[in-house]
Amino acid sequence: MTSSPSLGTDLVRRLRQGELTSAALTEACLGQVERLEGELRAFVTVTPDVARARAAEADAVLADGRSLGSLHGLPVAIKDNIDTAGIRTTVGSAFFRDRVPDADAEVWRRLEAAGAVLIGKAQLHEFAYGATTQNPHHGSCRNPWDTARIPGGSSGGSGSSVAAGMAAAALGTDTGGSVRIPASLNGLSGIRPTLGRVPNTGVFYVAWSFDTVGPLARSIADCAEILAVMSGYCPTDPMSVDRPVEDFVAALSAGTAGLRVGVPRNFFFEDIDADIVALVRAAADVLADLGVSVEDVDVPGIEEANDACTRIIWAEAYAQHRERLAEQPSLFGEDLQRRLVLAHDVAGHDYARYRQLGRRWRRTLAELFERVDVLLSPTAGTDVPEVGSEMIETTVRLTHLTYGWSLAGLTALSIPCGFAQSGMPVGLQLAAAPWGEADLIRLAAAYESATSWHERQPPLATAAPAA
Repeated sequence: MTSSPSLGTDLVRRLRQGELTSAALTEACLGQVERLEGELRAFVTVTPDVARARAAEADAVLADGRSLGSLHGLPVAIKDNIDTAGIRTTVGSAFFRDRVPDADAEVWRRLEAAGAVLIGKAQLHEFAYGATTQNPHHGSCRNPWDTARIPGGSSGGSGSSVAAGMAAAALGTDTGGSVRIPASLNGLSGIRPTLGRVPNTGVFYVAWSFDTVGPLARSIADCAEILAVMSGYCPTDPMSVDRPVEDFVAALSAGTAGLRVGVPRNFFFEDIDADIVALVRAAADVLADLGVSVEDVDVPGIEEANDACTRIIWAEAYAQHRERLAEQPSLFGEDLQRRLVLAHDVAGHDYARYRQLGRRWRRTLAELFERVDVLLSPTAGTDVPEVGSEMIETTVRLTHLTYGWSLAGLTALSIPCGFAQSGMPVGLQLAAAPWGEADLIRLAAAYESATSWHERQPPLATAAPAA
């Protein structure tokens, strides 16, 4: 059995250049699954036979001087609300426990065509609607940095699996923070693309207005490679935007010349754990030392934006599940039932008002982005909650700093910037105007080059396997 320290970072490049074989990397991941899955519960379904066959194909093709694509041989986990043909996709629910799609989601079709290897379907919060990934149907997913703590959510299995070395990278979905929060809590990089950048065809929604698929990995380079493959117009997705895709991989080495970063004076550093504030402000200092223009800015209207995003998500999630809730309520977990019925407080005229507030909020931020290119803040303002924390309250705490960017349709990412006094990872959140992914990647790559937080792995993951 190969242990996870061989995984490292920048795996896409290393596979492509022949520094690693796909078979060895895949066996390292499957070995970690065998060793740690019983404790972490990061997967709903593991696909070892599929993975080994694909990895062998990748190595044979490379030996013949050819390539499967830009993700040649990369072992990945796919959140279990993203369809995979012939492999069950449960959406973390009892309703779809035995559902086996007959077609791939467009994002997985693109990744597989580029050479990716499927390790399995990652655990998620039930119906992707919560930030704890304490799933009553498929198990309580744990954080590999401390198994008494949650991995975040709703893409908790995606974050836990990559941090534990069970996968080299993963796909998650982000409504109000469900890629960024697991990235932060598990010490990873994770990108929420601009809504419309990545197709949602074959992905189960939480809220039509906000949902998008994004990558998680141990380096921003691997995230950029995956995002490049996923991006682009899809005519079967009504949210997809027909817009040229920038060269995200080239952005990794583009430097930071001319980039302007705004650090909010209000809201984003208020009532935040002191050690998190210190780490994020230190990250801003690192960027300033790299020559980035860093200035304090006001972000007016953020409190109202957070409230509006909350109520819109409530209403749209309830619309998704209204019939199921009426006809088979016992198939829902108790915490999800309680969260779904919060939508009863959102009348139609309220929903219309919140949507209009969202339009004004986007205009406010558009004006702010005339002054700066990127906004910098913590990803989560509190230490990683313990397993058993009340779901709705915990979700509110963890999404406090991410919802506003979702309402505005921004692109945002989280990268590691240190560790709290508890020893748990802390994430730095960077947000840019719609279609500004390349600027975020430029900035994140520069920060990574000047620090080593992203290279750290949980002791649980790097411990020698039992003989």
